[in-house]
Amino acid sequence: MNVTVRLAQQPEADELLGRSALAALVGMLLDQQVPMEWAFTGPLTIAQRLGRDDLDAHEIATYSPEEFVALLSAKPAVHRYPAAMAKRVQQLCQFLVAQYDGDAAALWKDARTGKELLSRLNALPGFGKQKSQIFLALLGKQFGVRPEGWREAAGAYGEEGAHRSVADITGPESLTLVREFKQEMKRAAKEAKAAAKPRTTTRSATATATAAR
Repeated sequence: MNVTVRLAQQPEADELLGRSALAALVGMLLDQQVPMEWAFTGPLTIAQRLGRDDLDAHEIATYSPEEFVALLSAKPAVHRYPAAMAKRVQQLCQFLVAQYDGDAAALWKDARTGKELLSRLNALPGFGKQKSQIFLALLGKQFGVRPEGWREAAGAYGEEGAHRSVADITGPESLTLVREFKQEMKRAAKEAKAAAKPRTTTRSATATATAAR
């Protein structure tokens, strides 16, 4: 695994992501409730604080939980919620040690289909369906991991030419497009929720009037 990515928008962090399967996986795990660049810089920060040039699943899996929380919480914190994410990163590494002998890349090395790979990703601690589909799309679009049917298994995130997620970020311009897409989705969801509220109120008022009669 040795590819050029620009997910963190920081050369040293991106270099690590491009050569380390575990770093890419941890970056994806951290990618929630913080800016994408912050999340994908996290693996480098963790590695540096451990005094390493890469992450090791065995080392992290057996690290003192209290000390690992402290390591992620030191300023600047690795995540907005460092204690919670420290626990999740350790759970992920413990799972990888138990199921794949600590080799993150083993998740996809022999996956025959996109559906099979998606199922493996879904089984990871901290990976729901959406996160798994996004990471599957990232593997296919930027890391050359393309088992049969990978685009279909990734859903809309696998679409060619889309700008929906981190899987589509290749530089500042695409990062802006992905951010705009996410903001539009939030705006549409907010408008839909606001539009539904008056109808709920109207139904409640009608029910109350009917009961009064």
